[in-house]
Amino acid sequence: MSQTATTAAPDAKPQRHTVNGDVHLLLRRGHEVLFGLRQNTGFEDGAWHLPSGHLEVGESVVQAVIREAVEEIGVTISPEDVHFTHIMHNSASGGRVAFFFTVRTWQGAPENQEPDKCGDLQWFNVNELPEHMIAYCRFAMERIAEGQQFSTYGW
Repeated sequence: MSQTATTAAPDAKPQRHTVNGDVHLLLRRGHEVLFGLRQNTGFEDGAWHLPSGHLEVGESVVQAVIREAVEEIGVTISPEDVHFTHIMHNSASGGRVAFFFTVRTWQGAPENQEPDKCGDLQWFNVNELPEHMIAYCRFAMERIAEGQQFSTYGW
């Protein structure tokens, strides 16, 4: 019986990984942060999650978090009020990079702009997070509370 091994050509380069990015908003009011209750999304419905969304072509992560704030909760944020908080390399979907930003100053009152995907908005104390959260978000919030600016999840 013969055995055949398949090997890459010596000059073959590994395939480059394409990373999807998303942004997460920690809208802070003192020791509280705003969460939305997911519904009708097909992923983790019934879980609390930060206002968030995917990075779109042609926008910076700061532009993306500002856009998501308008789209999801109807508040206007100035770029200088967006403060980097944490970055996570998450194994979901083959590898994602999640950027977390804290904002303490904004214009307008947060209101649910996506009632088809969000059942409610609520403020939670950062030391008393909601019981049912998306796991990677809870993990990131715990790392943020510890002062860590980088984490990996699921690898």
